[in-house]
Amino acid sequence: MAPKAATSAETTELIELFKSIGLTQAKAAEAAKSPKNAATLKDIIEKKALVGKNLDEKTSVLLAAVAVQSSKLGDLEREYAVDAILDGRLKSTDQVSAAVKYLEVKPTPIDQADFDKQTGVGFSITPTELAVQVKDYLASSAASGWANLGTTIGALKATDLRWANPLELKNAVEAAFTEKFGAKEAAKPKSKEPKKESSPKTSETTNTTASSSKSVFTEGFLGRLHKPGGNPQLHLHLIEKHLAATGGKVYTRFPPEPNGYLHIGHSKAIFVNFGYAAYHGGHCYLRYDDTNPEAEEAQYFESILEIVRWLGFEPWKITYSSDYFQQLYELAVDLIRRDKAYVCHCTGEEIYANRGGDERGPRKACAHRIRPVSESLEEFEKMKNGGYKPGEAILRMKQDLESGNTMMWDLVAYRVLNAPHHRTHDKWKVYPTYDFTHCLVDSFENISHSLCTTEFIASRESYEWLCDALEVYKPRQSEYGRLNLTGTIMSKRKILQLVKEGHVNGWDDPRLYTLIALRRRGVPPGAILSFVSSLGVSTAASNIQAVRFEQTVRQYLENTAPRLLMVLRPLKVTLENVPEDYLLEIEKPLHPKVPELGTSKIPFTRTLYIDKDDFRLQDSPDYFRLAPGKTVGLFQAPFPITCTSYKTDPSTGEVTELVARLENEGEASKKKPKAFIQWVAEHAPSGSPVKVDETRIFYQLFKSENPAAAQPDFKADINPDSLEVVKGALVETGFWALAKRSYDEARAEGRKRTEEALKTSEQNVGHSDPADDTPKATSEQLVGKEVIRFQGLRVAYFSVDKDSKLGVLEEPAGVASGRKEGDYLVLNRIVSLKEDSGKAA
Repeated sequence: MAPKAATSAETTELIELFKSIGLTQAKAAEAAKSPKNAATLKDIIEKKALVGKNLDEKTSVLLAAVAVQSSKLGDLEREYAVDAILDGRLKSTDQVSAAVKYLEVKPTPIDQADFDKQTGVGFSITPTELAVQVKDYLASSAASGWANLGTTIGALKATDLRWANPLELKNAVEAAFTEKFGAKEAAKPKSKEPKKESSPKTSETTNTTASSSKSVFTEGFLGRLHKPGGNPQLHLHLIEKHLAATGGKVYTRFPPEPNGYLHIGHSKAIFVNFGYAAYHGGHCYLRYDDTNPEAEEAQYFESILEIVRWLGFEPWKITYSSDYFQQLYELAVDLIRRDKAYVCHCTGEEIYANRGGDERGPRKACAHRIRPVSESLEEFEKMKNGGYKPGEAILRMKQDLESGNTMMWDLVAYRVLNAPHHRTHDKWKVYPTYDFTHCLVDSFENISHSLCTTEFIASRESYEWLCDALEVYKPRQSEYGRLNLTGTIMSKRKILQLVKEGHVNGWDDPRLYTLIALRRRGVPPGAILSFVSSLGVSTAASNIQAVRFEQTVRQYLENTAPRLLMVLRPLKVTLENVPEDYLLEIEKPLHPKVPELGTSKIPFTRTLYIDKDDFRLQDSPDYFRLAPGKTVGLFQAPFPITCTSYKTDPSTGEVTELVARLENEGEASKKKPKAFIQWVAEHAPSGSPVKVDETRIFYQLFKSENPAAAQPDFKADINPDSLEVVKGALVETGFWALAKRSYDEARAEGRKRTEEALKTSEQNVGHSDPADDTPKATSEQLVGKEVIRFQGLRVAYFSVDKDSKLGVLEEPAGVASGRKEGDYLVLNRIVSLKEDSGKAA
């Protein structure tokens, strides 16, 4: 129970008592404000009989600091700290803070030599010695000018120089900088050139510009992150060891759970972790958080690496939480020995009740919390050896049940699972939880910036608590807002329902927003990175409409996708005034504004096909396409055509063929038409046109912006018309050369990146057993038929679906002969040319 507030008279009495040991009136009044701290200070004064001892003000201030900071210390530990102040070993508030933290994790009996080392007792350095140490450090550091002054001082404060006089340290560093770089005023200004992006990227990611990355990684949330070594530690030697291991570089990690496929929200995490490390010349791990063998499957491991590499990033090392199972187990035993963990046999219902239950009443500890350390050690050993079934015993951390943070209410560290692990097989019967594993593996891997989304804010306290409880290096966790798209769902559980119940055709159905689905749809990885980069990184969640994402994709493709003539629903046109063997070869650019994309040659013949939507029987003043008696131009063809007649199906009245005149003579050939339409020509010798067996047009899978709010559940919001399949579309014959070239170039790039990745992995073996089943995304896995993308002129952007069979892709480089027997061509619409209002009429 907290001490009751003192009355006015009692407060006056306390102030006089505190003044009697040397505190000023102001400091004595401050010390008397908190009943709990005041009671502690009064107890120190009385036990040590300090009244009348003529203490100086500095000593009395240190005693007051102990009273404030030592609430978690036992009586013996507090007395040890007080004695260290009184005998002159602790001379500063910084030393007192270090002493309290030391005594929290190392209770009596105290190893005095270790205590003195960790708290700076006896530290002494002359100005000359200080100057020498600073110069030696500067000579070996990466500091390149006055811009690194603050970083250098911070790094030195993470060494034994922490105990030096702060002003003397600052003066010594400035003197060393002046000697090495010249006077501060003469220092060169920062270059205004944008820093080049150092993240690896393929030709797919070129639209993620260096300038946009610079703003993301140097401004806002990411720009305010601490420098390597700037994360506080329980012991100074921990940061020294960390900096020695990392060389002061940024170390991050992308730690997915291999229990499902990544979705578009993960693209932000990949971009942030890999991009931030790459921008600062550091390293990023791909670490599989494989601590739940009941939910993990090999397909997910492989897919995760594929997607990371598809987005253009290479892991520095590929590791697994299971690499550290033995170390984690040993630390769990150590935690028990420190009396900071215990084996509990409560049921889930009992734990919930002890935490306040539905009424959110007072919390209480379970009966097992006070069991002897030796007993918990025996019980944990029994858990490890299979002596308990799942749910019969758990290891819980002994945290702070009085905390207002639920993540400090004795979280579970280990549980029993009777499931074989994909890597350790049947070796373990107990598995660590995320809350126990994540911070410790971050520590093992010397992560400088543990970047995660804001739903983990509450976990930061337990993250730091566990690192300090075990006295290991403590990374700094920083949280940013996650990326959500409205109008869709990203829950693995709900997507699995859609798959199992047949609402979609697998996890890679292009109507979903899993990354494998977006890849299959044909969305370029560079467009995804451009989208994420454009949103920036802050602590606020990004709730973005799917149409905004599609607009980014559309803008990306505008200047990167070649353009081919295409008719979605063909209508035959016969040119009545040219001979049957009429042939004109036309060379056309693949993009009018990007000549580097090259050209294609297409035939122009007596028989053409236009789109049914470009013809109607009833003309009107506001209609500019083809109608009986009307003239239109043909894109990139030399002459317009005029419809002279048409044929219909006798049974349905549907127009089946147009008869037209080619306006290649006289005044009509010189007059510029008011409108142009797309077309393809029939010419068997050149394989024109290319028939598309299926064109899949995707619309939003859900009818509303918030499917989760639908009743009785999200499935009630499914759009029954989200997929339209058009058969028989036609594309110009230039498709074959484009498909072959796109595929060959992507495969060459994929092989190059794979070779580089394999070389890197040989140098950076990141897991305990190099001979195990570590997934490796090969060049073939990085390249699929989706790399064949184009704009169907005036139609939409398309890519080739994986269901296609195209023999041309297996031909020798540079050869593209055309359709082969057994070929089957399926196109996916990536995005329309402009925002859809819904399903096309």
